[in-house]
Amino acid sequence: MLIGQLARRTGTSERLLRYYERVGLLTSTRQANGYRDYDDAAEQAVRQIRALLAAGLSTTLIRQVMPCALADGSLRPCPGVLDKLHAQLDRLDRRAEELAEARQALHQAIAAAERGE
Repeated sequence: MLIGQLARRTGTSERLLRYYERVGLLTSTRQANGYRDYDDAAEQAVRQIRALLAAGLSTTLIRQVMPCALADGSLRPCPGVLDKLHAQLDRLDRRAEELAEARQALHQAIAAAERGE
């Protein structure tokens, strides 16, 4: 499929698809006219890339994770990758705790302001 078709099927811009290819997350072949040609698996790959980005993974880490991806969207355990995913989860947990503390502090500040303190 051409890049425009892949963009429509995945809701991803052509520019972003070219970026994914440039950083090694997605592959295509070239037609004689130079147009990118993606296979049917590219659609699932883009969906996995988008999900992993939404989970806070960097493109560098996603490049390491993608070879572990299965056709159904799940991941098989690859050496070293699971440790990196656990580390990312730990970072997200710490960030969630920081946000919860900031949220509580803001609630307290608002409550104090509303009481006229």
